[in-house]
Amino acid sequence: MPLDEWQEYALEAAMGERADGRWVSKFVGISAPRQNGKSQLIVARALAGVLIFGEKTIIISAHETDTAREVWRRLIDVVEANPTLEARVTGRMDAINREFLSFGSGMEKQTIKLKARRVSGGRGFSSDCLLLDEAQILGKRAWGSIVPTMSARPNPQLWLFGTPPTPDDDAFAFSRVRESALKKKPRHTWLEWAAEPADDFDAPETWAKANPAFGVRISYEACADDRAAMDDEQFAMERLGMWADVNSTRGAIDQTLWANLIDTKPTIAAPVFGIATAPDRSWSAICAAWRRPDGSVQLLLGDDYRRDATWVPARYAELKARYGSRVLLDHASKGLVADATETTLTDRAKADNALSDAVLAGTLRHGNEPALNTAVRAARWKTSGETRVLDAKGDVDISPLRAAALALHGLTTAPTSSGWMVGV
Repeated sequence: MPLDEWQEYALEAAMGERADGRWVSKFVGISAPRQNGKSQLIVARALAGVLIFGEKTIIISAHETDTAREVWRRLIDVVEANPTLEARVTGRMDAINREFLSFGSGMEKQTIKLKARRVSGGRGFSSDCLLLDEAQILGKRAWGSIVPTMSARPNPQLWLFGTPPTPDDDAFAFSRVRESALKKKPRHTWLEWAAEPADDFDAPETWAKANPAFGVRISYEACADDRAAMDDEQFAMERLGMWADVNSTRGAIDQTLWANLIDTKPTIAAPVFGIATAPDRSWSAICAAWRRPDGSVQLLLGDDYRRDATWVPARYAELKARYGSRVLLDHASKGLVADATETTLTDRAKADNALSDAVLAGTLRHGNEPALNTAVRAARWKTSGETRVLDAKGDVDISPLRAAALALHGLTTAPTSSGWMVGV
């Protein structure tokens, strides 16, 4: 059963052993766009459990019966294509919702079972290895009934396979494992193939980055067709594997209004720049704002959204020499650039609310840039004293939007036609 390189990588990453022979990771999550080969990986892990690791009971589960049956057919195809393996099968049932394969007998008997969660709920999931497909539709109640069933097993492992959840999905389990892994909780492995907000959604290299089977199972043409058929938000989630962690609640910026304010071919004129950095300085953004002939404000991020903050001083000096020298620095960004005046929380609140007002009034235009669009989708209001500021739920970085707000505010408050606002 030949595996793709990414499938081999996933198995190697997730199946490290401790000194006592037990799995390092009890919980394994894999998030990747559809059609990249997750089903084949499930089959490989199930067969490895029988043939290599001596696991007695292995359960493959999906939310829907049809999805579970698809994985089952892949498993049976592999068994039937390998006569030596098929000869080891001592029992088989193909009836819907009763599927199983057994190997050996008596005390040595091993079994692979299939379960559709919608039919069985969380009952009967006790196993040495539990492989949960469609994990983006695994809610809190089901997860709460499944996890305890593994407690009595000496060395259990739970795998969750899925795609980024939609706003309508109850993704408690998938999100929980992802969040725990991001927080470096022990016994968790998370593998995620996805584009990043700063990536060009139209570039084949971005498609390849997010789809580990690009060029093998996923063709250039298929990605191009998806890009043409979907809007940015759909394409980011379905084909680029990007998690919209905050889609479950209403955002600070109205998505429909924002989509109506696009101008991808603006003429730059006397810009003001805003600089924003993520709290941990993992990302930084520089956004330009300038007055258009009709009096509205144009925003443009360009290539100035990059990892960390080390690049900011040099880029700042380059832009400053060309456009101006007025710098206001948020108190949390001390030391980022030398010649700056600190701004206050009040300044930040004014900037954030001014951007929101400009969107509502339709007096703003933007370049339809993926990083800025992602930040807009992620933005939520956070109450701070008697005012409010833009913040993000989850781990989405909204520094492009913060930079845009600062640039807009700097443009409307600057005593001259150019200046700077810097913040986090």
